[in-house]
Amino acid sequence: MAETKKKLKWIPLESNPEVMNNYVHKLGLSPLWAYTDVFGLEEELLLMIPQPIKAFLLLFPISEAHENYCKAEVESIKDNGQDTSSNVVFYKQTIGNACGTIALVHSLANNRDSIPIEDGPLKRLLDKTKDLTPEERAKCLEEDDELTDAHQSSARLGQTRAPGEDERVDLHFICLVEKDGSIYELDGRKPFPINHGSCSNFVKDSVKVIKKFIERDNNNLQFTVVALAPKAD
Repeated sequence: MAETKKKLKWIPLESNPEVMNNYVHKLGLSPLWAYTDVFGLEEELLLMIPQPIKAFLLLFPISEAHENYCKAEVESIKDNGQDTSSNVVFYKQTIGNACGTIALVHSLANNRDSIPIEDGPLKRLLDKTKDLTPEERAKCLEEDDELTDAHQSSARLGQTRAPGEDERVDLHFICLVEKDGSIYELDGRKPFPINHGSCSNFVKDSVKVIKKFIERDNNNLQFTVVALAPKAD
């Protein structure tokens, strides 16, 4: 009988900009850009973040309500279709607990026209997977020892105890970006990007999407938001 391959699992990444920045700057992100906490979705709080904001990372609880909604959403898109820009870069998540890295990669891969990425592991991954399918990109990430080692070491730097690789984690990262006039939800657990409609103001339109996530599970306080923006002086 053939041996069943064990699914890869990483240590979960904390929703902590200090940890994320340590991680991505080592990988090659320009020091002029960084991830920063979003302390509220009110306009005055969002304006405190250096502009322009190029992506949001949302960490949220995986609840039954969320899973049911997503299942119906995906089935509806399969039945009715959606317009998706060919310029959206999407990675499937095939590594357990890797959603933090997937969200970071999504935020940077979809902003290469405006955010410099210097020579290093991240640029090599993005260049290598540029013309691949989401599934082929996932395979490349599985086989990328540099990204694996960087993720694992950064995940241990958080302020809270990092769960073990085999511990169940009921929190999940997604990324929101604007591409070719539409706002996209990039979630590696889903089969494709989700187009949330035309985008006239990325920050305001992202807030609308984030609030929908919160409304599905408004008794849960485990929501955090991080923005990708110019590094504060």
